Amino acid sequence: MSGPLAAAGKVVQILDKNLFSVLRVTKGSCYTLNRRLCSKTQETNVQTSKPEASGASFKIPGHKPTEREKRMLLWTGRYKKAEDIPENVSFETIDSAKNKIRVQMSYLMIGLTIVGCVIMVISGKQAVGRHESLTSQNMERKARWREEAAQSASAKP
Repeated sequence: MSGPLAAAGKVVQILDKNLFSVLRVTKGSCYTLNRRLCSKTQETNVQTSKPEASGASFKIPGHKPTEREKRMLLWTGRYKKAEDIPENVSFETIDSAKNKIRVQMSYLMIGLTIVGCVIMVISGKQAVGRHESLTSQNMERKARWREEAAQSASAKP
């Protein structure tokens, strides 16, 4: 009996070393995968890369703001008066002012939509109180058209 069991043990050891090592979770060893699409070596990437600054990767010294951008900078509270705005302003400052205006406009549109809905509900309830409905208005209009059609038919002898 020891013969077949020993042979089975040897087979398991061989499969464990070769086949199951791929399926097994690595214990302590870390295999790194190179998933870069670039075929350049690591040392050329290190030489050509620049140190990244925190924040935006591009820093242009300044941009002369237009009148609209100056108004945006004033509306967002970035500057108190138009005289306080420097001649050159960074793109980040203008971009943050534009984003703040976009958010304020979206809040304004949400508020106006809610106010419009409330007004429509109130006017609809008032119309119900006056016994006005779209069905009655359509029936009156069709009755008027029939009368006009009958009058025009009788006028054409």
